Amino acid sequence: MSPNGRAHLFLLIMACTVFATVCPAGPPDVMSADNTAFIAKKLMEKCYEKGCPLPKMPMLKTIFNNSDLLEGGRTADQSNSLLSTFLDTLDMVTGATGKNSQSSRPVNAAETRMWNCSNLPAVIRMMKNSPDPSRCYMEAFVAPMSWAMVTAQREDYFNSSDYSTLLWASKPVLQDVPSARMRLPARVAKQNMGPMMNMLQEVYASMSEEQRAEVFTWAKEQVLQNNFSCTMRPSSGPRSTMLKPCSPAVKWLDSETLTMMGPFLSSSKPDDLDSSPTDTLCGFVLSGQLKSNRTTKMNPSLGKTFLQKIQQCPKFSENVDKLGPLACYYDATGLNSDSSKKLLSQLDDCDGPTVSQLKKRLVNSVLVGSSKAKDLRDLGTSVTLLSPKQLSEVSAENLKAVFQNLESNVKWSRSQLRTLVKKQLGENKCDGLSGQQLMELQSIAAGLPSCALKNVKPRDVLNDTETLKTISKQMRKGQLKAMLETLSGEVPPSELVRKLAGPLLRSVSLRNLAKANITSLDEVENKTWSLPQAAYLAKKMHDLKKLQYRRLNSVLQGLTCEMMDEVNGSSVMDMAQSITETPQWLSKVQAQCAARRFFKALEKERTDYFQNITVPELERIPTMLLLHLPPSAVKQLPDSVCQVFLDMMETANLTSLPPRAPSRAALTERALLCLPNGGNMSTLTSSDVSRLGPLLCELKPSTLPLMAPEVLDFSLRAMASCDHIPQPHRADLIRLVKQVFGNLSDWPAETLESVGPLVLLDDTVASTLPNKPWMKDVLVFLKPRLTQISDALKKKIFDLTVAAAAASSPARKRRAVAGDSSSNLTEPTQAVIEELGLNNVFWTPTKLQQMSSSTFLATLDVLGSVPGYSSDQLRVLYKKAVEAFGPVLRMNETVVVQLGCIMQSFSNSELEMLPLSLDGLDDVAACGWNHSQLSSVWKGVAKYNNLTAALLGSAEMVQLGRVVCGLNSSEIGQLRVAAFSDAVGSMEGLQCPAEVLRQLKDVAVSAFGVPSNWTQAQVSDLNYIIAGLNATEMASLSPSVFPFISKSCIPQIAPENFAALSVTQLAALGPDNAAMVTGDQRGALTELQLSVLERATTGAQEEQTQAQPTKSGAPVMTLEGLATFMKPALFLLIGFLLL
Repeated sequence: MSPNGRAHLFLLIMACTVFATVCPAGPPDVMSADNTAFIAKKLMEKCYEKGCPLPKMPMLKTIFNNSDLLEGGRTADQSNSLLSTFLDTLDMVTGATGKNSQSSRPVNAAETRMWNCSNLPAVIRMMKNSPDPSRCYMEAFVAPMSWAMVTAQREDYFNSSDYSTLLWASKPVLQDVPSARMRLPARVAKQNMGPMMNMLQEVYASMSEEQRAEVFTWAKEQVLQNNFSCTMRPSSGPRSTMLKPCSPAVKWLDSETLTMMGPFLSSSKPDDLDSSPTDTLCGFVLSGQLKSNRTTKMNPSLGKTFLQKIQQCPKFSENVDKLGPLACYYDATGLNSDSSKKLLSQLDDCDGPTVSQLKKRLVNSVLVGSSKAKDLRDLGTSVTLLSPKQLSEVSAENLKAVFQNLESNVKWSRSQLRTLVKKQLGENKCDGLSGQQLMELQSIAAGLPSCALKNVKPRDVLNDTETLKTISKQMRKGQLKAMLETLSGEVPPSELVRKLAGPLLRSVSLRNLAKANITSLDEVENKTWSLPQAAYLAKKMHDLKKLQYRRLNSVLQGLTCEMMDEVNGSSVMDMAQSITETPQWLSKVQAQCAARRFFKALEKERTDYFQNITVPELERIPTMLLLHLPPSAVKQLPDSVCQVFLDMMETANLTSLPPRAPSRAALTERALLCLPNGGNMSTLTSSDVSRLGPLLCELKPSTLPLMAPEVLDFSLRAMASCDHIPQPHRADLIRLVKQVFGNLSDWPAETLESVGPLVLLDDTVASTLPNKPWMKDVLVFLKPRLTQISDALKKKIFDLTVAAAAASSPARKRRAVAGDSSSNLTEPTQAVIEELGLNNVFWTPTKLQQMSSSTFLATLDVLGSVPGYSSDQLRVLYKKAVEAFGPVLRMNETVVVQLGCIMQSFSNSELEMLPLSLDGLDDVAACGWNHSQLSSVWKGVAKYNNLTAALLGSAEMVQLGRVVCGLNSSEIGQLRVAAFSDAVGSMEGLQCPAEVLRQLKDVAVSAFGVPSNWTQAQVSDLNYIIAGLNATEMASLSPSVFPFISKSCIPQIAPENFAALSVTQLAALGPDNAAMVTGDQRGALTELQLSVLERATTGAQEEQTQAQPTKSGAPVMTLEGLATFMKPALFLLIGFLLL
C-alpha cells in the first residue's frame, strides 16, 4: 500500500474512533466503523454531485472546535483530529488528494465497540443551526455515525434532546442506504419512540413494502415491551427471560400508538385491529388522522376489515371525506349529493374495476338535476365517467370550462370523444382549427379529426411549444403525421425540428430529419428522439467526429458497438459517465459493448486489474457496466472492495442483463461471500438479505431453507416483488413457499397478498385457487405486481367476478346451481361487463346470447374494444348488432366505429361496404383481422374516403396501419415512394403475410436502396418489413444493424431465410432478439449457428480475465484480507491511545 493509501486508511479509521469512550457493544448487525466511513464518503459525494458549495474553514472550526466538544476529558487536539478527518474525507470526495490512488479503505472491519456517545449531538446542533448550504457535507459526515450510535447504545443512554438530535442527523442514511433501514435498535425507550417513528415516517416513501412491514413489526414489539412488559417474540435478546409472552387480547393499539404508527399502519394485519377498541379506531379515522398520515394504499384484507370496524361509528356517513385509503373499499349506496361529492374526492388514488363502478354511481348522485359548470368542475377527472348521452346534454360552453380544469392525460372512451368533438366543432369538423382552439381542446386532442389538424395554422401552434408537446402526447400516430404534414409544408425543416418536442418530434421521418441538416450537439442534446432518429443522429455525429457522450442523452440509444469500440483515452470515461447518468437509453447489447470497451481500457492500465482493484477504482465503474463483468473477473474481486460492491448491488437494476446471463449467478455468489460470515445462510439477518438488492431474486431455492425462519419469511416476501425469477428456480421456489406458508387453499387473504406473485409464476395455480369471498379483490390487487398475467388468471378473475355478481343478485340468492360459475348469472349485466373489460372475451356464446339489447347498447364501447373473440362469440354478437341497428348496409359511421372489433363478424362483402373513415381505423387496429378481411376493409375504406393507393399520402398510410396489408400487389406498387419513406417509421403492426411483406420490401428498396447498404436507422424504421427480405438479402445486411431490428420482427422471418445468416450476424442479434427466435427457425440452423445463437441469448462473452485457481472457491487471503484480519487489534490500540 502506498504512503498516501496508509494515510487514508488511518484517517478513515480515525473518523470512527476519535470519539472513543466506553459504551456497550451494539447488536451484531450494526454498522462497523469502516462501513460508517464508507457511507459518510458516499453521502458526501452526493452533496458534491448536487453542486453544493464547499464549506469554509471558519465555519468548520466553529462547528468542530466548539467548547462543548472539550468537555468530558477531551482535548483540543482530539477535536482537531475530527476536523482534519472531515477535511481529508472531503478531499477524497473532491479529488484533491488523488481520488484514483491505489489506496484502499478499510472494509469488513470488526464492529467498533468504542464510540463517543455523548459529544456528537453537540456537533450536530451546531450544524443544524447553520444556514450555509455547505452544511450538506457535514450532515453527510455525521449521519452514519449518528445512526450507528442510535442503534448500538442502551435505551437510556441519551437524554431525549440528544436522542432527537441524533435521529435528525441519521435521516440521510435511511434515505440513501436501503439496508440501513433494517438495522433498527434492539430497544428504544418509551419516551424516544415518538421521535423515532416520526423520523421513520419521513423516509417512508423510500422504503420497500417488506421494509415497511419490518418497521411495523419492530414498532409493535417496542410498544408491547415498553407498555406491557411482554413480547411477541420467542427470543428478544438478553432481556427475553424477563419478558412474559403477550396475551393475544392485549389492547396495545391505543390512540397514541395509532398516531405514532402513521403510514406504517398499512403494513399491519387485520388481526392487529382487534387490539384497538372500536371507539379508538372511530376517533382516529373520523378525525382525519388516517387520511393525513401519508397512507395512500391498503391491501384489500386490511382495508375491508378496517372499514367494517368503523362503519358503525357515529356520524360515519357525514365524514366519508376522512376515510383516506379506506374509501377504496367503501361500497356506498344511498348517499346524497354532498356526501357523494365528499367520497368521490377520496377515490383519486384508488384503482380497479369495482372502484370505477362506485365512481359512476357517485357521479350520477352528484349531478342529479344539475349540469352547472361548477358541479362538473368539482368532479375533476371523474367527469370522464359521464356517459356520452350525459355529455351531449351539457352545453358547449360548460364543457369548455371543464376542459380547462382537466389534466391533458385524462382518458375518454371512443364514444365520449366523438360526442365531445361534435359538441365543440359542430358538423363542420374539418374546418381549420385556430391555435387557440387547439390549446383549449387539448384534453380531447385524441378525438380531433385529422382533416381539422391538417388545417391548423403552423405559426399559431409553434409559438407555444410546451403546450404543443402536451397536446401531442394525447394524439394518435395518424393525427401526429397529419399535423406534421401541415407544419412541414410551411416551416423549414431546421426550424421545425428545433421547435418540436415530444411525440410530434419523434414522428418526424428520417427523410425530413436529414433535411434539417443537424450538425451540432446543441441541436440534439436536450430532446428525446425515437430509436431510428437516434441511430441517424449518432451516425451523423460520429461521422462529424462530434460524439461527446456526456451530451448525447437519448441519442445514446443509437450508438453501435463499432462506435463504442473506437472510443479512446478520456472518452472512455466520458462514455461510462454518460451511462451512469442516463442508463435508461442503453439496450442490453449496448450495455455489453460499452462494458467490454470500458473493461478493456481498465485492463490496459495494469495486469490483473480486477484481482487487485481498489475501492476508488471500483467506485468509478458504473453499476450498469459492472453487471457485465465476466464471471471469472467477478470471482477475482478482492475482499477489500466488498463494501462498495455490496453497495452497488443493493441498488442495481438487472434489466440490462439477459435473463440467463452467466453474470447473474457470479454476481450473486460474490455478493454472498461479501456478507458477514462469508455468506453463511444460517447466520444471515434481514439486513444482510436487504444488502443483496435484486440479487436476492437470483438465489437458488435450495439454499433458502438454511436461513433462520424469520429471515426466510422476510426473504420470500421480498422475492414476491422481484421483476425476474430464473425459470429453472420457479418450481422449487413455489414448493418452498407452500412448505413455509402451508396449503394454498388454507391461506388467509393477507398471505396471498404478500407472496401471491411467487405462486402465480405457475400458470396452472390460478385455476386451482379456492373461490373464497375475498379472492377476486386480492387477485385484482396483485395484477399490477405480476410480471406476466396468464390467461388462466384472467379466466379466474372472470369467474370470480361473475360469481360475485350472481351472489349479490336478489333473484340468484334463492338459487344455488352447481357447475360453471358463469351459469349462476342469468344474463351479462352492464355493471359486470364494464367491470370485466377485456376479460369479456371469456363469456360463452350462450351467455352472450342472453344479454339484453339495452345492455348491449349500453356496453358497446367495452364489447367493441375486446380483441380475440372466437367465431362462435362473433356470430352471437353479429346478431345482437343487427337487432340493435338493423342490417349492416344501413349502419352509419358512428355505429360502425362503435362496434369496433365486433366488425370481425361481418362478411367480406359487408366489410367492403362499410362507412368507415380513416380516423376510425385506429380503434380497430388491434382486432384479430385475417388477411382476406383486411383486403375487404381496405376496399371499404378506399371507397368511402375516395382513396386509391396512388393518392395515399404519409398521413393516410399511417392511419391505415395494418390495413396496408390488405392492398394487392398492383396497389402496393402504386404507393408513392416519398410518402412511404415518410410514413413507414410510424406504421405499426404490419404483421402481413410473407408475400405482402416481400412486396412492401420492394417499395423500401426504392426508398432506401439495396438492403446491403441499409443503415441502423433505416432498419429500425422499417420494422416488420425486414421480414420480407429473401435469404440473399438477409445475408447481405451489415452485422451492425441486427441489434436495431425490432424483436417482434424476428419470429416473422421465414426459417429458410433466417438460416442464411452468418455466425457474425447471429452473434450481433443481441439477447432480446435472440430470445425471440422460434423453434422452426432454430430447426433450420447448424450446430455452429445454434451455439452462437445461445451465446447471443445469454450475453456470454469471451473471458477477458484469466481466473486464478483457488481452493474451494473461498476468497483469497490478499494483503487487504490480512489487514481485515488485523483490524480488531488495530481498533483497540488506537482507541487506547486516544483515551
